[in-house]
Amino acid sequence: MKKVLVTGSNGQLGRCIKDALSSFPELDIYFTTKTILDIEDEESVEQFFRENKFDYCINTAAFTNVEKAENEIKKVFKTNSEAVKNLVLRCKEKNTVLIQISTDYVFDGKKRTPYKEEDLANPLNVYGASKLKGERYIEEIYEKYFIFRTSWLYSQYGNNFLISILKNLKAGNRLTITTEQTGTPTNANDLAKAILEIIASGSVEYGLYHYSNAGEITWYDFAKAILQDSKQFDQTKLAKTDHYRTFATRPKYSVLNTNKYSKAFNRECIEWKLSLTSLLRKINYNQ
Repeated sequence: MKKVLVTGSNGQLGRCIKDALSSFPELDIYFTTKTILDIEDEESVEQFFRENKFDYCINTAAFTNVEKAENEIKKVFKTNSEAVKNLVLRCKEKNTVLIQISTDYVFDGKKRTPYKEEDLANPLNVYGASKLKGERYIEEIYEKYFIFRTSWLYSQYGNNFLISILKNLKAGNRLTITTEQTGTPTNANDLAKAILEIIASGSVEYGLYHYSNAGEITWYDFAKAILQDSKQFDQTKLAKTDHYRTFATRPKYSVLNTNKYSKAFNRECIEWKLSLTSLLRKINYNQ
């Protein structure tokens, strides 16, 4: 039985991994929160790994608020970069495979075709820069890793675009959503399953991969699809804009090319609309 450590398990991806566990009885997964394992504390990480042995470590702990990151630079880099360095050093020492989650925001959005793993990274904001530095630490220190860059992650948990739209819908608020950015919404449940499948398979195709659902849309298109699938679409409640001001600069195009992932693991990424519809039905059923 493979022993797997999950950091930051109170976040949306960690919670989705918990939900997916029933399909992977061969995995023994230990979930930690910051109170159990503070990955920013080098001594605590060293002690934890000294006392425990894992085959895999999935790091889902991260500072993900893109707007706040612009004003909390030191904190963001400590969580998304230096803490990753703490983990990879201990993983190397213990021969533990590290699985790190990164982001489409490592790119500047100047392309108009999906980004490949070998494309030049040039982040426009602090969040993207901090995640890229975390990637670099891993690549420089250790060879047994999987880095998954993903995009527009959402789920039934936490604070994300889907939850925000549904809350505003329930409150009867009018929404103005940008058409200026194009990317791919990615269901965190799909990413969780993909990660656990790779662990269960024992794959040694280590390296950097892009993973997202398939297709490309704007944030406005995503909001419209959520409202339509919720059977509560009202055109008067949804407006579009191509000049939505934000504090953090975001790439205008950040679609990821997932061919490398599909070829390495013989898996096709689910189309974004199908995945969204499936999740909304699940949410409605649970309510």
